[in-house]
Amino acid sequence: MPMPDEHRVARTYYVSGSVQGVGYRLFARRMAEALGVTGYAKNLRDGRVEIYALGLAEKLDSLRRKLEQGPPAAAVWEVTEEPAQVLPRYGEEFSIEHEGW
Repeated sequence: MPMPDEHRVARTYYVSGSVQGVGYRLFARRMAEALGVTGYAKNLRDGRVEIYALGLAEKLDSLRRKLEQGPPAAAVWEVTEEPAQVLPRYGEEFSIEHEGW
């Protein structure tokens, strides 16, 4: 059951490194779901992965630590973070988005 919006915050993370083609988005989804965080992960054209995360602030802090580690096949160089607007359409689950390049 989703939590009320007033308790949730949103952040967007940008992950740089060898993070595409190594299962990073699936890893991010598994980590987010384990923490009760919703949102999405998607590859960007510049080689980074974007993660939009919605949840309790302390859960997002935990997610960031996981994102900095990444899955075994990835090499994470940097994770940057920006506050984001709470988007209710991402409040139910964590999805893997596919860009129409």
